[in-house]
This record gives sequence, C-alpha cells and structure tokens, in this order.
Amino acid sequence: MDKCAGVVGIGNMGSGLAKNLLANGFTVTGIDLKPDRMKAFAAMGGTPASSPAEVGAGADAVFVMVMTGDEVKEVVFGENGLLSTLAEGSAIILTATIKPHEAVEIAARMEGSGVKLIDSPVSGGYPGAQGGTLTLMAAAPGEWLEEFKPFMEAVSATIHHVGTEAGMGQTMKAVLQSIIGSMFSATFEATVLAAKAGLSGQAVLDVVQSSSAGNTITKTSLENIIDRKFVDTGSHIDTMHKDLTISMDLGEQLLVPLHTASAAMQIFHAGKAAHPEGDNWASTLVMEAICGAKLTR
Repeated sequence: MDKCAGVVGIGNMGSGLAKNLLANGFTVTGIDLKPDRMKAFAAMGGTPASSPAEVGAGADAVFVMVMTGDEVKEVVFGENGLLSTLAEGSAIILTATIKPHEAVEIAARMEGSGVKLIDSPVSGGYPGAQGGTLTLMAAAPGEWLEEFKPFMEAVSATIHHVGTEAGMGQTMKAVLQSIIGSMFSATFEATVLAAKAGLSGQAVLDVVQSSSAGNTITKTSLENIIDRKFVDTGSHIDTMHKDLTISMDLGEQLLVPLHTASAAMQIFHAGKAAHPEGDNWASTLVMEAICGAKLTR
C-alpha cells in the first residue's frame, strides 16, 4: 500500500494525527478552515489543500476530525467532498465524535461508492493526539482494520475492535464520555470544596494522585485548576460539552437513566455559558464564583 494519507480538520486533535502520520513516513495532505492551522501544518511538512476533494485525490486513507455530524456529511458528500475524488478501495477513517445514528446514515449513503468507512472515534485528548498514543474505538469489518492498520497505528497506542458496523464506534465513545465527563465534573466540584475548607491545591493534588482516585483526568484537571490555567491548554470546553450531549441523546433513545452524566452535562453547560472561550476546567470558575473560594497551588 502507498503511504498517502489525508487529514480533514487540523485543530488540537487533527494536528496530532498529521504530525504522527508524517513522523511515520506518510505523505500527508490536509485542510482546515483556519489559516493559522494551515500554516502550522505546512511548517511540519504537510501539503495544504484547498478542499476535501483535493485531500482525497491520491489518498489511500483520510482521517476526518471535525466537530459535528453535519460537518462530516459536508466533508464527505459535499460538492467538493471526499467522495468526489477518493479512489475505490480507499478508506475514510472517522475519528470525529458524532452521534451514532449519524455514522450509520453516513455509511448507508456511502454504499456503492467503493470507499470504506471505518468508524473510529478516539480517546486521549490533546496529549494523546500529539504524542501518537490515542485509543481508537474502531468499528468495521476485521479485514478493513487489518488493511488500514498502518495508518491507524501511526496515531494510536491502542486499537480496540468494538464492532463491525458503523455507529458502534460512536456508541462506545458515548458510553466512555459519560464516564469521563462525570469524572471531570466531580473533580471540579472537589476543588471548590477543598478551597472553601482551606486546603492547599498542592496537598489536594498530592493526595488524590497517590490514592485510588488518581488518574490522568484528575491529574490534568487539578494541575490546570491550581495553576489557574483555563484557556489554551488543548482541551476546549466545546468538545466535552458536545460529547456529553451525545451521551445524553443516546440515553434518551434507549430509555437509560444517566443521573450522573446528566449532572455533568449541566456543569459543562454552565461552564460553556459563562466561559465560552475556556477549556474544560473553566467550569470550575462558575462554582468558585458561587462559593467565593478558589484552589491554588
């Protein structure tokens, strides 16, 4: 197989995909709506494109890392979309997080195109994307995953085969995000409780990380909160807010009560409303303002 890859969406996550594909010897063509991202992509050795169609021309596999299902549909099926140029036998690797039913709809519309869809949202955030250590939740026939494994291994430390049908990857991501969002929110609340009680941020960080509550989510959250870093840390609040709406939507469809995830959704909703340019941890600022206390190192 030729080592020609494409990336649509070169933000915090997509730039990491591009970086690691290039580091693994792939020729990478990419596109993003923001000129500064395109400049950074060119500086790392990528080939900027003017449309998704240009990304698809000559690519064996294209990673799609945009924000919403509607954006994915435009990228794939639009007038200058990927399907207008991708060759038969190539693949779209859907690493964006969208609603499961949207992935099913996209796969149905792609039938007969000769292009394969690998539904594979990711986990690991900005550090995982930049470090090439993402976890992939891949849904596609096993032979497709084997065929395109070199592309996926270039950006991932762990690839889980979670199903054979499109939508199953997105379903797994919705389940995962209901857990992760709840862990974030519990950590945000705990920092305000600690601050109001007079504890030091460093002490809280040390104790949490040496206990069973210690993990990358609590560590990253606590470090950013006590260092008062609420913007430009690579984890914009829009993403988790959107992901939790997907989890809640799935729970509603399946009539599964999601009490804890629902509370997390409201915490992120408040954070996004008050601090729309902030990162995940900005949700803490809302609770700090209510309580009149903030945790510092």
